Amino acid sequence: MNNTFSRGLRGKTHRRRGNTPIAAKKPADIVPPIGDAIRIIPLGGVEEIGKNMTVIEYGNDILVVDAGIQFTDDDTPGVDYILPNIKYLEERKDRIRGIVITHGHLDHIGGIPYLITRLGNPPIYTREFGALLIQKRQAEFPHLAPLDIRIIDATDKSLPIGEHLKIRFFGLTHSIPDSTGIIIETPYGDIVNTGDVRIENEGGVPVEREIEQYKMFKDRKVLLFTMDSTGIDKPGFSPSEASILKNIDKIVAEAPGRVIIATFASQVERIIEFLNTARRYGRKVLIEGRSMKTNVDIIKHLNLVDTSHIVPIEEIEKYPPNKIMMIATGAQGEEFAALMRMSNKTHKLVRLQASDTVILSSSVIPGNDRAVEKLKDNLFRHDARIITYLDSDVHTSGHGKRGELEWVHRQIPYKYFMPVHGSHFRLKMHAELARSLGCPPENIIVPENGSIIEIQDKGEKLVRLPEKAPSDDMVVEGLSIGDISEVVIRDRKMLAEDGIFVVIALVHARTGRLKKSPDIIARGFVYLRESQDLLSEARLVIKRSIESTTVGANPINFDHTKNIVTEDVSRFLFQRTAKKPIVIPVILGV
Repeated sequence: MNNTFSRGLRGKTHRRRGNTPIAAKKPADIVPPIGDAIRIIPLGGVEEIGKNMTVIEYGNDILVVDAGIQFTDDDTPGVDYILPNIKYLEERKDRIRGIVITHGHLDHIGGIPYLITRLGNPPIYTREFGALLIQKRQAEFPHLAPLDIRIIDATDKSLPIGEHLKIRFFGLTHSIPDSTGIIIETPYGDIVNTGDVRIENEGGVPVEREIEQYKMFKDRKVLLFTMDSTGIDKPGFSPSEASILKNIDKIVAEAPGRVIIATFASQVERIIEFLNTARRYGRKVLIEGRSMKTNVDIIKHLNLVDTSHIVPIEEIEKYPPNKIMMIATGAQGEEFAALMRMSNKTHKLVRLQASDTVILSSSVIPGNDRAVEKLKDNLFRHDARIITYLDSDVHTSGHGKRGELEWVHRQIPYKYFMPVHGSHFRLKMHAELARSLGCPPENIIVPENGSIIEIQDKGEKLVRLPEKAPSDDMVVEGLSIGDISEVVIRDRKMLAEDGIFVVIALVHARTGRLKKSPDIIARGFVYLRESQDLLSEARLVIKRSIESTTVGANPINFDHTKNIVTEDVSRFLFQRTAKKPIVIPVILGV
């Protein structure tokens, strides 16, 4: 018996996440020796928001700044996370002196469990809060070797990393404790990386603490400045965190019943203040959501705030509604998050009431618009009071707007500038800002993932090499970590859009004729019981297609037959339905 199984594949396409196509993969460029230059390679975070990782290299020393993940969207069905491509580092892992972490958000630390072994388990330099988040996440990977985490204080002086490089942290403002900027001291000057940054302000005027944080740069020789670009497309200054907390405090004080606040679990500093507010008004606090509980556990561990008024959600009925505050995940409309389950009445313990006040203390992450619309629609079907950042100042971003970024530029007298952390248009906008502030165009480089930037001639020349480090996405799919497969992703999207059409046919090996009418299995294409005429015609097309290549053939070329069947059936189905299901012929010779 001959057994041939095949699926039809259409012309090969190539994609980059988002809407920009990419060319077919080509062999990796041969990267020239580094010589006496300082080399900077963004491996992620400069064509998207997420998977931040930047390489700093001098002599025999390599330093890696951050190791983040990027979350997936409709362009990557079946993928769990997207990682920066680390092939350049894997080939040089004996020279990696350490990974330096700017702060504990997943787009900066989430890749560590998946990449650390491939990088040779180098030491990780971080502040204390980041260290705890890294360790919490690493506990989910018990098969991995223990991490070498070295906690650095913001006040520590320069720490030698390898023969020629030193690192030093400096404090800045973001939305999570122990956020830090990185100063990498090289023989020719400092490379400064802000990580994610915003400026606390009062009506557009930076507070004194911000001014003090940046005074240290007045006397430093900053060779290269790299800075977060996430908020560059929004003008002015963000509302101050103090004003946001004041508004929420007033809402809680006046709320007649339960207060349910949904925010990012990563907004740790805000969560701390929510706990203070609840205590001030005698409310018990219930924590809902796995990531929220994880971060609150760390808050407890570090004793950052009084948590004695936190109670299990199972005790919700023990207290009157006006003595309850719930802090929950789900403001982005995640299907199984706590707030979505409350909104669609599937939460085991919470049913929204008319006296409830629901505060969405977060903005909409690009790409989550439809999910948030659905969440809000569900919430407004209840009689509870719903408050969002669009109708009240209950959220401010952890990423500075254009006015804040401009202010930071004015505090740091740099020679060269490279925008990071953002999609390409944001980087270009940030480059324009630097030019408007007097930085010469030849001193600014807008990178792509894998761009090899060098500072040559002892700091006198900034160049982009024609070669690139490997930059195709690496992905996590279940237990697998590796390159993203264009064919697999394409087929998954095709299955989601047009379904599958399986043809099973028995062919007499001697005569080449069908033994019986072919069987057809379809999923996600058409409802078979209501498409009998279509199926009858399809069987005739299949019979003609198969026998046109098998009758009189000795031996039968089954590979050729299945290709012809795929083409003929695909053409027929498209003509009749305007749909293009994946056609899979299974042809058995008997």
